[in-house]
Amino acid sequence: MSTSIAEAILQGAHSLRKAGVAEARREAGSLLAHVIGQDRTFIISHAEDPISAEKLKEFQSALGSRAAGTPLQYITGHQEFFGLDFEVTSDVLIPRPETELLVETALELVSKHDGELAICDVGTGSGCVAIAILAELQRLHCDDARAVAIDISAAALAVAERNAERHSVTARMSFVLSDCFAALSQEAKRQAGDSQPELFDLIVSNPPYIASGAIPGLQREVKDFEPRLALEAGADGLGVIGRLLVEASPFLKSGGYFVFEIGFDQHEAVQHLIDPVIWRLIGIYSDLQRIPRVVALEKLQEGTIH
Repeated sequence: MSTSIAEAILQGAHSLRKAGVAEARREAGSLLAHVIGQDRTFIISHAEDPISAEKLKEFQSALGSRAAGTPLQYITGHQEFFGLDFEVTSDVLIPRPETELLVETALELVSKHDGELAICDVGTGSGCVAIAILAELQRLHCDDARAVAIDISAAALAVAERNAERHSVTARMSFVLSDCFAALSQEAKRQAGDSQPELFDLIVSNPPYIASGAIPGLQREVKDFEPRLALEAGADGLGVIGRLLVEASPFLKSGGYFVFEIGFDQHEAVQHLIDPVIWRLIGIYSDLQRIPRVVALEKLQEGTIH
């Protein structure tokens, strides 16, 4: 006897609920939609359609992975961000809705920029931040923007390159394997006798900001499956942010912007790290849960490559 879409979702939701998965019915529906290659509208409108034995077996395998803690996005290979569909793999952090505030803040700051706009995305991961910014500027007919995407992970950069191609911004992006600005610093030193290092109008980053001691308390989907390099940043979680506040300045034009994401309890500590001789604090913006989430700075003086 065949199993219908509705029956499969009901059984799948029960399995996920027993495994402690929140929103079990929604996730079961998403997994089934992925397995049969349809969207959720199809799932709802064809609830009584039978599922082939082959697809049912695939669905049960996907349920097993999800029940074991593998994030839904790593199973389906997709996550929506800023209205765009991004490929995600276990090599990259899963884009979060709160990070859309980073994109919104950056776009607001550069909305009145004239001429070519040079952007740098540090710790690009899936590329979602830089790509969303470029795609939105293109939608607004601002075609003079280009971005350099930096990541310490070659595997992450490969995902970002595929996402750039997916959203037709490849021609306006370059990808650099680097620990923060290290590779750009080396290139600047190499070219020191011939030309000035590249300066950006905007630097954005969603850096690692979780304290090492907090990792065990994270959801299993995060601590056991998402890349540790994209999460952990030393004993206080501020290791990378502290570096960026020092290292970003030499690569930013005077009057340029540095916009970055922070953890839920870090805004006061981050404020103490901001050098008022170099940076003007434009604002610290809260997400929809009223958690301080994004810091926006303006560079006040020229920096030099160290």
